Amino acid sequence: MFAVRRLVFVSILLALVVVSLGAYTRLTHAGLGCPDWPGCYGLIDVPQTQAQIAKAEAAFPERPVEVQKAWNEMIHRYFAGALGLLILWIAIASVKQRKQGIPVVLPLVILGIVTFQALLGMWTVTMKLMPVVVMAHLLGGFTTLCLLFLLYLRLSNYRIPGGDWSIKKYARFGLVGVGLLTVQIALGGWTSSNYAALHCTELPICQSGWVEQLTFDNSFDLIPPEKATYEFGHLDHDERITIHVMHRIGAIVTFIYLTWLALTIRRKAQSSFFQTVPVVLLVILLIQVALGVSNVVMSLPLGIAVSHNVVAACLMMVLITLTYSLQRKT
Repeated sequence: MFAVRRLVFVSILLALVVVSLGAYTRLTHAGLGCPDWPGCYGLIDVPQTQAQIAKAEAAFPERPVEVQKAWNEMIHRYFAGALGLLILWIAIASVKQRKQGIPVVLPLVILGIVTFQALLGMWTVTMKLMPVVVMAHLLGGFTTLCLLFLLYLRLSNYRIPGGDWSIKKYARFGLVGVGLLTVQIALGGWTSSNYAALHCTELPICQSGWVEQLTFDNSFDLIPPEKATYEFGHLDHDERITIHVMHRIGAIVTFIYLTWLALTIRRKAQSSFFQTVPVVLLVILLIQVALGVSNVVMSLPLGIAVSHNVVAACLMMVLITLTYSLQRKT
């Protein structure tokens, strides 16, 4: 069991890297840096010599080679492929060692999700950054990471410290928090995939007149009109304002709920474990809010925008730790 647990730990770190690289690829507009899949202009790396570039542009005349963007995309694919192979290894090891009490269903579910993730990666390219596919790809990455983390917890041996049975009822509130945070991450993905991140330039909700600009007619249509490409967005300004506003409102609701949950559990807990984890949750939540504000004030700087994605993943893992721990039996 220890060997599998160690593999899962490595896979969690790798999944965090993949999530980070995915955000970096998206934010540097490199999602179509390679117009084909799984290679890049028919190569396993990136066209670099004049001859390779000329051949690549002859094969894909609509997509001139941008070497840096192509490398951004391919490095993401390399790490994602390595993660997929590691998850396959975990699934095989889990099946072989199932008689030792290692979970089997969860590793197989994770393997299924990461396989579907590969398809979403392909569709992201072939469907030219269709927003729903890009958002699903983002959610798939978060789901893979969170399920790997849940598997790591299941392979752990800790139990709820004595004296904290009274707060077990808050496990269901933790699940609500997980649901809220998932919706908020999805809204963030929808905002990013529709290039709406810079369409509200003031705090806390949006610039003056935003209420009059709200429109839900096409803002959340999952199947958009067919376009040659969805790169840099296809929606009007008002629709992007609406998407951004809903992301902001979702952030406020999520912040209030998770703050209440953390403070309530912290106040009622008797063990150091359940006094500490809510504090960690609050600290990460505040960091995430600060990053969100910085994105607005500083017009989406790359490092802060990528960190906003990574910290969201960390926030979800801490919330999963808290909720899962509340549900454990002695």
